[in-house]
Amino acid sequence: MKVKKNTDPILKGDCIEQMKNLKPKSFQLILTDPPYNISGKSKLDLKNNTTGGPWYKMEETWDIFKDYKDYLNFSKLWITEADKLLKDTGSMMICCSYHGLSEIMMVLKELDYKILNIIIWKKTNPMPNVTKRTLTHSTEFVVWAAKTKGWTFDYTEMKKYNDGKQLRDVWEFPLCQGPERIKNSENRAAHPNQKPISLITRLIEMATKKGDSVLDPFLGTATVAIVANNLKREWVGIENNPEYIKIAKKRIKSKENL
Repeated sequence: MKVKKNTDPILKGDCIEQMKNLKPKSFQLILTDPPYNISGKSKLDLKNNTTGGPWYKMEETWDIFKDYKDYLNFSKLWITEADKLLKDTGSMMICCSYHGLSEIMMVLKELDYKILNIIIWKKTNPMPNVTKRTLTHSTEFVVWAAKTKGWTFDYTEMKKYNDGKQLRDVWEFPLCQGPERIKNSENRAAHPNQKPISLITRLIEMATKKGDSVLDPFLGTATVAIVANNLKREWVGIENNPEYIKIAKKRIKSKENL
């Protein structure tokens, strides 16, 4: 879906409502990182820990739901609207943690999607488990799904990431760090779930071709938009948070695109 000149490809507002205003079957790829439903009611602030710097428990209002049913219903609503916008030959990629993996898969299957892969992002620098009651959570997931057999998969291009061999479904990337990590005025991460450019680049390369259209219903700090621009893909992003929109526009205009 091409955005007309002088039209802002960042749509401001609730993604479920905004998606209703877009043309059906107009995107080759829907790639997004929705709320994980992992924010708690109590804050954990470990500024002086010795495991590599300050860590903060995720505590975002947009990630808090009334209960499990509320989160599940939200997931059904946004995925159902996104489904209407996907081309018959398109595919959907949804980032998630283990907390919502089964729910995302269930909703997709109810909409007659075939799960193509569960891509495992293995973090080389995961946050420590400060509770010492479970294993360190060092992975996140990308559910890749399609409805028809005509989805795009750049098999040959993906071999470059595995020494010329078939690419596997476990990918190693560090959490965003250094200049790539966007900071706020308090020198803390501006967005708790900022995804690495290298991860998003591989996903878009894998499932689209130059000129294809990409939709991100939860744009955040615009990593999907930046990568889409770099790879010569059209894109549209939806975001409801004014601060994230400011950051997104600044990143997109930046020459470094970090």
